[in-house]
Amino acid sequence: MERREVAAVLAYIGRLDPRTIRTDAGEARDQIAQWHELLSDVPLATEHGWDVREATRAHVLDSPYPILPVDVARKWRTYRRDRLDRHTDPTPSADPDDPVSWRAELLGTRHAVAAGTAAPSTHRQITSGAPHPDIEARLAAIGSCIPSTVRAELAPYRPARAAREAAVAAGQPDALSVPCQWCHAAQGELCRNRRVGLDGRARGNAPRTTPHPTRVDLAAVELARQEAA
Repeated sequence: MERREVAAVLAYIGRLDPRTIRTDAGEARDQIAQWHELLSDVPLATEHGWDVREATRAHVLDSPYPILPVDVARKWRTYRRDRLDRHTDPTPSADPDDPVSWRAELLGTRHAVAAGTAAPSTHRQITSGAPHPDIEARLAAIGSCIPSTVRAELAPYRPARAAREAAVAAGQPDALSVPCQWCHAAQGELCRNRRVGLDGRARGNAPRTTPHPTRVDLAAVELARQEAA
């Protein structure tokens, strides 16, 4: 705050608490100088919730003691600390290969949040309440975090997942939603090729691209049971 803003704040406080009024011209100058020294880096008000008048009014209501400039400075520091605690650094738009610009943009964002000229970026904060009204429409439009074109290009490299997604898209049951009674694969795991050797023991344990038919039949029965329920 500038000196004239400090004088205006002191005049406002004097109306709320006459004990802070200084009638002597010299004492008034010293009071303004003291407050300006401690509050020179404290803004009068910001666009995001800080107002010196609100802070001083709250002190007058809560404390029986006359307000001091250090009380306002402490409230401002608490305000800054709270905003930075709720802030998550967004990825700078500067070139990552330019560390000077990257760091300057990062620090500039933090300073703006701390000074109250920018709102904290809380995109990782857990929120409460109902979802946004258009969230279902947006999810329906997006469908998946992986675009369909990328999913199609990845299909040759993950055939088992591609076959599973194709079956679900075709309205068929998800075979991996149930355990396999043939190879004893657990729910969610791929089926395994089991070969029996001459000694009667199982040989081989390679994963299958497609589930065993008995597992598909079991998944269909489970799906029908769920739909009937």
